[in-house]
Amino acid sequence: MADLQDDLHTAAEIGRVDEPYPQEAVVVAPETYEPVSDPDAEPLTRARAVLAAHPVADGCSGLPWALRRLPWYDLDLGESGLDTDVPRLREGRVGAVFWSLRLPEGAEGDRAVGAALDQLDLAKGVVAAHDGGLRPARTAGDVSDARNCGRVAVLFGPAGAAALGDSLSVLRALHALGLRVLTLAGASWAGAGGLTRFGEEVVREMNRLGVIADLSYASTPVIRRVLTVSKAPVLFSRSAARDLRPHPANLPDELLADVGRAKGLCMVPLAAEQSGTTVRDVADHLDRVRAVAGPECVGLSGTYDTGGAHPQELGDTSCYPTLIAELLRRGWDEAEVALLTWGNVQRVLRAAGFAAHVAQQRRPPSTATIADLDRP
Repeated sequence: MADLQDDLHTAAEIGRVDEPYPQEAVVVAPETYEPVSDPDAEPLTRARAVLAAHPVADGCSGLPWALRRLPWYDLDLGESGLDTDVPRLREGRVGAVFWSLRLPEGAEGDRAVGAALDQLDLAKGVVAAHDGGLRPARTAGDVSDARNCGRVAVLFGPAGAAALGDSLSVLRALHALGLRVLTLAGASWAGAGGLTRFGEEVVREMNRLGVIADLSYASTPVIRRVLTVSKAPVLFSRSAARDLRPHPANLPDELLADVGRAKGLCMVPLAAEQSGTTVRDVADHLDRVRAVAGPECVGLSGTYDTGGAHPQELGDTSCYPTLIAELLRRGWDEAEVALLTWGNVQRVLRAAGFAAHVAQQRRPPSTATIADLDRP
């Protein structure tokens, strides 16, 4: 036990930013942006021009789970029973997408681990079967390579915290299989009371691996503690502004300000329940997050194929130009739109990779267990 304690950070070390990621390596400076559209063109034409250069990185898609109910599908040809297929991804100028690895309701322990593996296996198989339009990605470089090859980059995650089965070994195995985002909500070590000691060690091991923490639906104590403990930026895969629309996953202004200070990323969902029923409602949330957290801390989350309703004019993945046109009408400049759609996600991916490189030089894989750290 003494050896285990020596391997863990002391309380004084937790959250110490002694080796922060260099801002110049991970932030796209707005002043370096060169306009790509005619400022006198109508907004939809300008939106398509901007998205051609800076496509959408979509923070959450439920496609793998939705495909389970279909006896046959071909995403290259198109699927009317889904919100997503390759032709509509291209029409919507989507360059990257995070595929949510959904777990069955109430799954925990071995059942949750098995369900996560099933979802990963399905997702990887779908990408491999549609390699003319999709390409798996793990890093910011992979995402850029996919875009340069005319493919949509697919990143695996978020997956629920239950997928770990309370084991850091399982976390490492899932990472090796491609998991890149983990939602820190619903586990015994990340609940209403905040992170336990084991939960803090999960975050540190995620940093060491380069797995990004997703804090949508997490409790306020968990959010605040992760923002302190994590050496890499966090993201909220589907969170809008709570002051505009009350919802458990939406963030109040005080937390949005915290996210801005931590250089995290709040990805506003195109979901009627969270953001409203019109494209203008979604734009209102984007305006609010940009104003409170900053233009470098706001992103987009389609939440397509997750089973929920979408705002008018944003019914599927082809509709992103309509939303961007609305933002341009409201006075967003092209540099801010470029950060919203592409630059901010790339920054977070690069920062997570840099933090992992630093952490791997400083500590070996953690041998901590929940029994050792959270024993009464």
